[in-house]
Amino acid sequence: MQPPASSASVARRTGRFITLEGPDGAGKTLQAQRLVEALEARGLHVRSTREPGGTALGERVRSILLSADGPPISPRADALLFNAARAQLVAEVIRPALEAGTIVVGARHADSTLAYQGYGAGVPLAELRALADVALGDLRPDRTILLDLPVEVGLGRKTADGVTRFEASFDVAFHQRVRDGFLALAAAEPERWVVIDAAAPADDVAAGVLEAALAIL
Repeated sequence: MQPPASSASVARRTGRFITLEGPDGAGKTLQAQRLVEALEARGLHVRSTREPGGTALGERVRSILLSADGPPISPRADALLFNAARAQLVAEVIRPALEAGTIVVGARHADSTLAYQGYGAGVPLAELRALADVALGDLRPDRTILLDLPVEVGLGRKTADGVTRFEASFDVAFHQRVRDGFLALAAAEPERWVVIDAAAPADDVAAGVLEAALAIL
């Protein structure tokens, strides 16, 4: 169960938090940038973030988590590291931006940890949700857009210089569990999630992402 937001925090938060999720190769970074540009073209104040990263601490953690030639990391250690970087990003960037009335567009957020370390690697979801509560407090996205596509298509899009530890060290079955996990999360919260076919042409995907974002603005 998620903790209730305090009335004070709700009163302070005037921005909107939109996240893009999906399996590897779905185009989250590209589509997040296109969404930011489209919203800014409409005169809106937008801040983009990425996970892990987005702060000095987060970028250092990112180098550990995603390095394809780094040492093995246990699923629980992964979850702790991702949430440590996420807690810093929330405190330093996301929450202040929302309180200032800014729209925040994030490429990945806490749902990625549920999908990868939970559905993919087998860490109990209850443990991961409790950890997210510590990292996020009462913060939850207003809209989460799932860029969904077949695992083989997504992995086939990755170039050699863009391969992370998760593509290099985990098999197709793992990535299929991750995709299935994202779809399960979306089905459980249809009021927050919108699922878009990321195998479609990039312009069609961008149009769907923008429509999903504008629906809550």
